[in-house]
Amino acid sequence: MPEPPSRPRLRDRYNKRRAAVLGSAAQVYADRGYHATSINELVEATGLQPGGLYHYIDSKENLLVSLFEQLTEPLAAITEEALETPDRPDRQLRALVRGWLRHVLEFRYHVIVFGQEWRSVRPDERFTEVRARLDTFDDVLGGLFDRMAADGIGPADPDLGRRALTAMVDATAQWYEPGDKRSPEDLAKAYCDLVIGSGRRRKTAAAAG
Repeated sequence: MPEPPSRPRLRDRYNKRRAAVLGSAAQVYADRGYHATSINELVEATGLQPGGLYHYIDSKENLLVSLFEQLTEPLAAITEEALETPDRPDRQLRALVRGWLRHVLEFRYHVIVFGQEWRSVRPDERFTEVRARLDTFDDVLGGLFDRMAADGIGPADPDLGRRALTAMVDATAQWYEPGDKRSPEDLAKAYCDLVIGSGRRRKTAAAAG
């Protein structure tokens, strides 16, 4: 990957511009597919000259890995914010899903491209770190479902509940459009109600019996 300038002010400007380049590239890859996208199409989408584009990326493959790095870097902060206050696991899960869903919708093109193309860069060494971030996030999510199960709330099958919630959140990137009458917070509540609400009914029924 090209090195950013050493001077803080120039480095900050470079990083902001590079983030914008990655965002434009993600939309092109999501619309046209990674393999079908040419360098010229990336140049057109970013508004740069070919030489200018290579100032921010050095190859199509490295650009793809950089998209996945940009997508996964914020996950640790999202989980930390949701878990920083001791609370019931179902409430922590709701806080986590709100932050997670906002992130997915902010980077929805990245999410779409990841689902389509992650196998293309699996051999790349940098993908190891991307995978580790995703695994850590998944472990936190699974831990919350396990804690809910221990408290008698949530789905009867915690692993299936985690997988269903992940599928719903990730799939939102495919259909959600800015201006949708349902806010990310509305969707987060609805998704959590689907996987936690049944668990609450299960607990009530068991107590009644």
